[in-house]
Amino acid sequence: MRYPQGGGLTAERQQFREELRLKAAEGFARGEASSVIAKDLRVSVRSVQRWRQAWGEGGPRALRSQGPASLPRLSEKQFAQLEAELAKGPAAHGWEDQRWTLSRVKTVIGRRFHLTYTIQGVRKLLVRNGWSCQVPARRAMERDDEAVAGWVKEVWPCAEGSRRPVEPGSSSRTKPDSP
Repeated sequence: MRYPQGGGLTAERQQFREELRLKAAEGFARGEASSVIAKDLRVSVRSVQRWRQAWGEGGPRALRSQGPASLPRLSEKQFAQLEAELAKGPAAHGWEDQRWTLSRVKTVIGRRFHLTYTIQGVRKLLVRNGWSCQVPARRAMERDDEAVAGWVKEVWPCAEGSRRPVEPGSSSRTKPDSP
């Protein structure tokens, strides 16, 4: 049986749960009902039913713990190499501007380590290792504050649209204007 992301369980707790499943297997072999096994082991009947199905398909071996569902795919040494690659900057990897995005980091991981990560997987990897999202401290040099102010005065009111006129209304949809 697998636990997603290790199930948040310690090794001792995983061992305890495996022992429960193996005790349930003994009950299966004796022909006991799922409800009786569930009551004896203080677990849900549904869990016992899932264990019984796994036991029927693969025997007691199917009830043994297989460890965490996923392990970190980049080792500490590989992550240190990734940090060195990121320190070189995006230009060293063929991008024109100096911004690291999650998709670019994903590309570097793929090129350097031949591993595929999802965008969320890259984010989790970076956060887990102490990296955070950064926002530029300054505005772009190309920004034209006068053009922005003109857009806010002229274009934005038209884009925003008009609001409903403020007038007395009714809370009833079926009888509008009823007292």
